[in-house]
Amino acid sequence: MRLLVKISVFFAFVVIVLGAFTRLTEAGLGCPDWPGCYGFMKVPSQEEHIQQAELRFPDAPVEHAKAWNEMVHRYFAGTLGLLILAIAIIAWVKSRRYSHYPTPVKLPTLLLGLVIFQAALGMWTVTMNLQPLIVMGHLLGGFSVISLLYLLSLRLSSYRLAGGDPELRRYRGLAFFTLLVVIAQIALGGWVAANYAAVACTELPFCEGDWTSQLDFSGAFSIPEADTYQYGAHDYNDRMTMHVMHRVGAIITFLVVCALLFKCWRKAKSHFFRRSLLVIGLLLSLQILLGISNVVFQLPLWNAVAHNATGALLLLSLVALNYNLSRKA
Repeated sequence: MRLLVKISVFFAFVVIVLGAFTRLTEAGLGCPDWPGCYGFMKVPSQEEHIQQAELRFPDAPVEHAKAWNEMVHRYFAGTLGLLILAIAIIAWVKSRRYSHYPTPVKLPTLLLGLVIFQAALGMWTVTMNLQPLIVMGHLLGGFSVISLLYLLSLRLSSYRLAGGDPELRRYRGLAFFTLLVVIAQIALGGWVAANYAAVACTELPFCEGDWTSQLDFSGAFSIPEADTYQYGAHDYNDRMTMHVMHRVGAIITFLVVCALLFKCWRKAKSHFFRRSLLVIGLLLSLQILLGISNVVFQLPLWNAVAHNATGALLLLSLVALNYNLSRKA
């Protein structure tokens, strides 16, 4: 079961990266239906099938590159769902047959329920034409799945903490608060991406011109009525506000994470915790650099994908720190 969980963590990370790639290549509606593509289980390629697809969806001509981006993402997400189903079944069977051996059951069950809901969000993303709240929820669902899988992997591992660093336990509250701040920043990033606001500001540190007079918080965090939300339905002031709030969130996140690292580093004695803190610091630095590069170089594809991937790794590093601060040596 340990190996299966580790494989699932890897698949969840790939799904997050593919999801970002799909979104950034504007392929979220590459297939106008769900779970197939134009009524087929793969992207139609034969002339006869393409004609059938265009008859079924006359307003959505077949674009093979975008359709394949979407379907590859779905294939990996479907495989991940099957892996989580297998984990849940194994956990249930072990808990009944080997009651003397403690096997986590609640976490695999929660994961199964979450991945089913995540599949529903994936369907609604298509059927509701990229409605921003659904898109952001789908992104957060993916981050939640990988976080819970990683937590399950940690729980199934038998490693020991050298020395335990009991003095660090006093920072459990700060570590948990930092985790919540990072989750909130990921949600802000998801809202920016879902509303195509990533390049609403092209200057640093905030925005060009008299941006403070254009802030519109009520509009930025509302959902306007639209037939489709592809390419965004908000006006410029709304998108600029989203972008600015994400930058403000990045500054707050940086300060909070740095405060946690500073306090923990002073008390950490074991190499285990010092390595963990170094990893968090490196991921935080990389994430800030990638965010700045997105602005300076106008959202290059692989840089933006790496920004999503590094955000996931930073989240996992904080999940691990919170877990290790809470467990006994």
